[in-house]
Amino acid sequence: MTRDLAFVGVHPESDDEIRIGISACLLGEEVRYDGSHKRDRFILGTLGQFFRFVPVCPEVDIGLGVPRETLRLAGSEGSVRLVANRSGADHTDAMIAYSRTKSSELRRLDLSGYLLKRASPSCGMERVRVYDENGVPTKTGQGIFASVLLEELPLLPAEEEGRLHDPAIRENFFDRVFGYHRLQRLFREKWSRGDLVRFHTGEKYLLLSHDQEGYTELGRLVASQKDSGREELAESYRERYMRTLAVPATKRKHVNVLEHMSGYLRDVLDGDTREKIRRAIEDYRSGYVPLVVPITLIRHYVELRGVEYLQGQRYLEPHPKELMIRNHV
Repeated sequence: MTRDLAFVGVHPESDDEIRIGISACLLGEEVRYDGSHKRDRFILGTLGQFFRFVPVCPEVDIGLGVPRETLRLAGSEGSVRLVANRSGADHTDAMIAYSRTKSSELRRLDLSGYLLKRASPSCGMERVRVYDENGVPTKTGQGIFASVLLEELPLLPAEEEGRLHDPAIRENFFDRVFGYHRLQRLFREKWSRGDLVRFHTGEKYLLLSHDQEGYTELGRLVASQKDSGREELAESYRERYMRTLAVPATKRKHVNVLEHMSGYLRDVLDGDTREKIRRAIEDYRSGYVPLVVPITLIRHYVELRGVEYLQGQRYLEPHPKELMIRNHV
């Protein structure tokens, strides 16, 4: 038995809303084994302004009550089971079957990302405790629901709520979420090959900040797109685009992109202004200022001088400034 899918968020429902699947306990739903929740203020207070959440609790959905026995992963690599601590009841097969059905439902909702509960034997993405036959735990497991979800929806950006406290991980997750949303919106409508060229042109520097190889391969794919059918092209581009964004951006990569962009301004700025931008980039490289400082400066002069190519670059604002992602990178 599964609950009907519900939506949580402050925005009115629209065709362009950004939907995020989420472990229901993170929204304050009292669905944990002891009837408690794990409400996350950052998720509800900040992210709730931009996303419509789709809450899911796999353990409740397979019919386990609240309160209920605690569950854990038990076994060894290749044979891990989801079992109840006290009774030993095995819920593995029920959870796997449910997870496949739920993944199909979520695919139809056109999600742009998923936030999972850290350390959960159902929802944890990594380092979940697995107990051996002697009851000794090792942090080597992955929650059963999370494992199936990531297998069924391999391109969907997914992360654990606890890891969002790391600025680099947070930046990477939201780069992928907003990028995936833009990509899905492109291919959801009636699109032309010219539309793909325009989309890719605007994404170039964002892609370069993640992975040079992926950036190059995507450029080749778009340049040779006449050799592919539309569906094949969309699938190839979608897969490579998301794999590229999945590679974490680094300070060195950001500096490379910033220097590339500043080169476009060379002919429209005086020497003092160019030096100001150079110093801002160097201060970021040295760790004196966050990424938002040189980007804000470059964006200001791009707008002031009307540099059309850079005005269209998603790298300058890949997500809402209110999230302040780049204030901490």
